[in-house]
Amino acid sequence: MFMEFATQNIWLFIALGVIIIMLAYSYFGDQLSGFQSVSPEEATRLYNDGAKLIDVRTEAEYKSGRIGDAQLMPISNFESQLSKFEAFKEKPIVVYCQTGARSAKAAGILSKHGFTQVYNLRGGILAWKTAGLPINQPQNAKKKGSKKKSPIQ
Repeated sequence: MFMEFATQNIWLFIALGVIIIMLAYSYFGDQLSGFQSVSPEEATRLYNDGAKLIDVRTEAEYKSGRIGDAQLMPISNFESQLSKFEAFKEKPIVVYCQTGARSAKAAGILSKHGFTQVYNLRGGILAWKTAGLPINQPQNAKKKGSKKKSPIQ
């Protein structure tokens, strides 16, 4: 009886198979890509423990505010500037953008080039703001003073 139902509704079973594959990829895709997506809270812990923050948004987006002491490195020329981060190959790096899509691409590039502790901020800076976490103005807009990295609460 099941086989008869299956043969009569083959498209239904094909659609079910595609949905299962898509769900599995969304769950395991990051691990297959060599990086891990983290929540804003997990990113805060990583940052407070010394992770490097990389903002892959455009300069205009960066000027509207950034997370912590994030360094701007737009996705448009990301791969050509990887040498700037050689010192972080074995250290944690958190990459973010506006929504998490561009930073996922950047995280994949970092992993492909041998960076071992790469994290993508799931939902990007929008998720960060939604979580009520602080946003800083770019360094050149700050008054001259201490260069010490302050922890995020």
